[in-house]
Amino acid sequence: MLVRGLVLAGAIVALLPALPAQAAPKVDCAKVKCLALTFDDGPGPATGTLLSTLKKNKAKATFFLMGKHVELRPALVKRMAREGHEIGNHTWSHPSLPTLFDEEITQELRATQEAISSLTGRTPRMFRPPYGNTDDRVRELAGDEGMAQVLWTGTTLDWKLRDQKKIRSAVLRLAKRDGVILMHDVVPQTVQVMPSLIKELKKRGYHLVTVSTLLKGRKLTPGTTYP
Repeated sequence: MLVRGLVLAGAIVALLPALPAQAAPKVDCAKVKCLALTFDDGPGPATGTLLSTLKKNKAKATFFLMGKHVELRPALVKRMAREGHEIGNHTWSHPSLPTLFDEEITQELRATQEAISSLTGRTPRMFRPPYGNTDDRVRELAGDEGMAQVLWTGTTLDWKLRDQKKIRSAVLRLAKRDGVILMHDVVPQTVQVMPSLIKELKKRGYHLVTVSTLLKGRKLTPGTTYP
């Protein structure tokens, strides 16, 4: 069973206040050039290093987390929330959602919602389908769970490249104003290249923000897709 006692844990933690997030500098993406770096499949062994890099460079990111990895590394999830990053749902076990029955899709999403909210006191408002595999049914079921679907404007394919120089080149090629770039914090080479990559993106005038900040004050409606 996916939940594995999360219902009881969630009930206990729900009584606690949400983790206070570090105040992020206010960024108006209508006035400045913004870019959202997003990371799937974590938290992984190197996610703590990535968080330290982001903190040092005053950058924010969006993490789409797998429920079973949340269960393994709860301290990293709490740290993400505390340091002002955005957290989304990436299912419990990373299946191709269109191949599942409705109840299975709901269970994958709901168990991950409970895992994240029990640790952070906040329920994710967005999800990303594994492999980008989705359809209207998946989108609507996620909407029933209160989430919008967030895809990307460019993917680095870092899971395939596994090379710092190639990943860096891919991000710089894909970077554009209000872009949403897909990477993976479980790929060691991605984490390793981030210090120099962030420096170069900032040199090019980008403000590195969460997906929600890109929306310029708008709210994602459950059951919709962005971008």
